[in-house]
Amino acid sequence: MKRAFTLIELLVVIAIIAILAAILFPVFAQAKFAAKKTADLSNAKQQGTALKLYLGDTDDRMPIFYAYNSDPSIYSPAEQRNTAFLLLPYTKSRDIFRSPLDTGGPYLSQDPGPAARGADSYWRAYGTSYRFGRCNFTVVPGVSSGNNTFYTDAHDVSDTQFEFPAETRIIRLDMMGFFAKKNDPDCSRYGYDCGYFRAWNPDGGTVVYADTHAKQVNSPGAFDDTRVNPEGRRSGEPTTDPNAWSGTWYSLCD
Repeated sequence: MKRAFTLIELLVVIAIIAILAAILFPVFAQAKFAAKKTADLSNAKQQGTALKLYLGDTDDRMPIFYAYNSDPSIYSPAEQRNTAFLLLPYTKSRDIFRSPLDTGGPYLSQDPGPAARGADSYWRAYGTSYRFGRCNFTVVPGVSSGNNTFYTDAHDVSDTQFEFPAETRIIRLDMMGFFAKKNDPDCSRYGYDCGYFRAWNPDGGTVVYADTHAKQVNSPGAFDDTRVNPEGRRSGEPTTDPNAWSGTWYSLCD
């Protein structure tokens, strides 16, 4: 005669399975997150390589700066523009500019541009999950634009101008984990956690430097210490420029 499990035996088995699940699920989640960070870093490194190829074809002149454009109609003929798009001939894929960590942000529901409506990521809304530093790219008045508005100032940037290429960040993951309110309680340091922030990577984020290498930056101090323009000003360095809303070079160049 076959012997059935007793109720106590079944409860013991269920309890063991629950304990194993409680142990393993966080491990699986951590492994998945680690894989996303690795893919994000790989994307950034490929962007650096694409930029180097681009510079070889433009006599070292940095690409034109565009950022956060969600309304193609500002150009005629209408087209969405982003600095990342200028590198597409060298990447052969838009997916290089899509971070697996990119989950969008609260501002997308308010952005008036049609490309942002219903977008679930910055990549879908703006064409890239990564922010290109304004001071390190070429700004052309009436051509360069940000937030669907044309810039009126101008500056040319060439690769040979960078005084500290290994320390100067030119591209970064848009949402850095340390932009959270605990590091910026009044939103005056980074200006993100006041209606724009979502923690894509709680640790920090990927940075591409002017010499085109890429690495993870995981603390606000290390981020503030990176340089943000060809002359080598540091991100957290004070400035008296009236356009610097944070009082640092971050707000002029990031």
